[in-house]
Amino acid sequence: QVQLEESGGGLVQAGGSLRLSCAASGRTFSRYNLGWFRQAPGKAREFVGAILGIGSNRYYSDSVKGRFTISRDNAKNTVYLEMTSLKPEDTAVYYCAGFSSGSIYDTSSYDDWGQGTQVTVSS
Repeated sequence: QVQLEESGGGLVQAGGSLRLSCAASGRTFSRYNLGWFRQAPGKAREFVGAILGIGSNRYYSDSVKGRFTISRDNAKNTVYLEMTSLKPEDTAVYYCAGFSSGSIYDTSSYDDWGQGTQVTVSS
């Protein structure tokens, strides 16, 4: 129902910042709940944060709270993940996803996924 494409990943030193973008198409963007997830090698995909289409309330995992910020630009059909104070443990492939139903914290609640963008944080 929606196509998503992440960009902005790359290599950054610990303590640095990076902004990821997720461009969306195919669904009324302003009303679409979008989530960010990440998956490190050998680990399960985990929730990072989400932003609601109605009201733009934002939610974050404990591991990134206070360091990452989600925002959206409806005119550009784009959601952003601003990452600051990056740590090596933030290294992962980051995905944006379109919410379907259920809990916004659960991977299974999302049915549209981007291809992912690699974020590598060096010491």
